[in-house]
Amino acid sequence: MLLRVGELAKRCGLTVRTLHYYEEIGLLLPSARSDAGYRLYNRIDIARLHQIQAMRRMGLPLTEIGTILARPDTSLSTVIEQQINMLDRQIAQTANLRGRLVRLRAQFIAGSEPDLADWLTTMELMTMYDKYFSQEELAQLPFLMTNETRHSEWSALVAEVDALMQAGVPAQSEQAQLLSRRWMLMLESDTAANPKLLVQLNAMHLNEPAMQAQTGISSEMADYVLAAFAESKLVVYQKYLSPAEFAYMRKHYGQRMKEWPPLIAEVRQEMALATAPDDPKMQRLAQRWLELFRAYAGDDPATHLKIRNALANEPSLLAGTWVTPEVTAFLGKAMASLSAA
Repeated sequence: MLLRVGELAKRCGLTVRTLHYYEEIGLLLPSARSDAGYRLYNRIDIARLHQIQAMRRMGLPLTEIGTILARPDTSLSTVIEQQINMLDRQIAQTANLRGRLVRLRAQFIAGSEPDLADWLTTMELMTMYDKYFSQEELAQLPFLMTNETRHSEWSALVAEVDALMQAGVPAQSEQAQLLSRRWMLMLESDTAANPKLLVQLNAMHLNEPAMQAQTGISSEMADYVLAAFAESKLVVYQKYLSPAEFAYMRKHYGQRMKEWPPLIAEVRQEMALATAPDDPKMQRLAQRWLELFRAYAGDDPATHLKIRNALANEPSLLAGTWVTPEVTAFLGKAMASLSAA
C-alpha cells in the first residue's frame, strides 16, 4: 500500500509542509514517485515517520533524531518501548494529580476550603516548573507537584538537615554525611538518574526565590549538603591514598564539584547519540573530564591509578553522582583515543 503525501499527512495529523521539510533535510524520503511525480510512501516510510514523531514527543531535536535513526541498532520496537515508558510516567503523574483534585473537590463539597496561600503557591510552582522543563521532562520527574508521599519525605529530610545546621554541626560530621547520602540518592532517583534534569533543577532553585521558600532549601543548605557529601567520599578515598596524596585531595576535592553535573549531562548526551570515541566533541569532553579530575587528583599517574582502583572497588563512590559504569566505560574509550592522538 502506497500513500501520497497529502493522504499520509492527513492520516498522521501532520501538514504536507512538515513532510516536505522532513524530505528537505533528509529525515524522511518517499520511497517512490508516481508517474505524475507525486511522492509515495510505503510501510517502511510510515514506520520511520512513527520513530521521528515518537522522538519529537520525547523532546529530541530533528538533528539528533537523524543521527539516532542512522544507527543500525535503532528499531521501531525500541522506540515504542520508550514511548510506553514515557506514557506510563505521564499516566502516574496524571493519576496523582487527579487524586489531589478529588480531595480538593471533597473539601469544597464539605464546605471547607484549602489554605489560600498554599493553593496559590502550588499554582505558582506549577508555572515555575514549566519555565525550566518541557512536558516530556516533567513526566520524568515523578516527585513534582503531585506525589505527596515524596514531598513528605523531602520535607522531613530538609528539617533534619536544617536542625544540624542550626545546632552548628559541621558538614564533616558523620551525621551530616549520612543525611547527605540520603539526600543525593533521593535526588538521583527523583531526576530519573538524568544529570540534565539535575542541572535544570539546580538552575530553578538558584534563580527562583519562591522555590527556595516553598522547599525550605536555601543556597546555604545546598552548599552544606554538598560539602557533607564530598566528605563522605573523602572518607573512602583516604583508605587508598598516602597522607600527602589525601591532603592534596582534601584541599581541592570540593572546589569544583558543581562543574561535574553539566559535564556528565553532556557525556550522557553523546552516549545517547552513539558518538565515536575519536569524534572531536568527545575528545573535548574527555579533556574537560581529565582537567576536573586532575584538579583534585594532581598530576601523578600513580595517584590516578589509586583513585581509579578506589572507584572500581568502592561502589559507594559513584552512588548519588549520576555517573554509571557505562559512562566511565564510554569515557575510557574517548580518553584512550585522546592518548593515542
